Amino acid sequence: PCRFCLHPGLSEDLVGTHPPGAHSLVAVSVGYFLEDFVDMLCNQKLHQSWELLFHHSVVIICFGIAVLLHQYVGFALVALLVEINSIFLHLRQILLMANLMHTTCYRLNSIINLGTYVVFRIATLAWMTRWLFLNRENVPPATYAVGTVGMAIMTPMNIILFYRLLRSDFFK
Repeated sequence: PCRFCLHPGLSEDLVGTHPPGAHSLVAVSVGYFLEDFVDMLCNQKLHQSWELLFHHSVVIICFGIAVLLHQYVGFALVALLVEINSIFLHLRQILLMANLMHTTCYRLNSIINLGTYVVFRIATLAWMTRWLFLNRENVPPATYAVGTVGMAIMTPMNIILFYRLLRSDFFK
């Protein structure tokens, strides 16, 4: 969010405008997703991690295009807003592994997790889908196809995960 406050041009042009730090952030994110992908392949069973591996593949491809072309970096920054919620998703996993699911900390995290999920995942993905649709004539067909497929994969995955979180943490 700070990037957009400090560089208002970024919010007007998500394709060609990006400060040097933004490109670096997206490049480092590609590295993180690559490392996490390899770690999951080596240390987890495929039936446990296939959804995350799929998610990471989509992100690596989309962010990789932004990094290599030096375009759509602003769009990738918007996508990184989704990762704010990951803090609370990961904390939830840690609390579950520590068998602390019946604590106030877990309950508070569940509420914050759900709130940030709606704001930073669902709303962000909806906004990105809308932006892509409204700007389809300004985006080359191949890039538009990658973006559309990416959104068509990420949106249902996140809706399913939201349902699972609701069911697990609130509708037991």
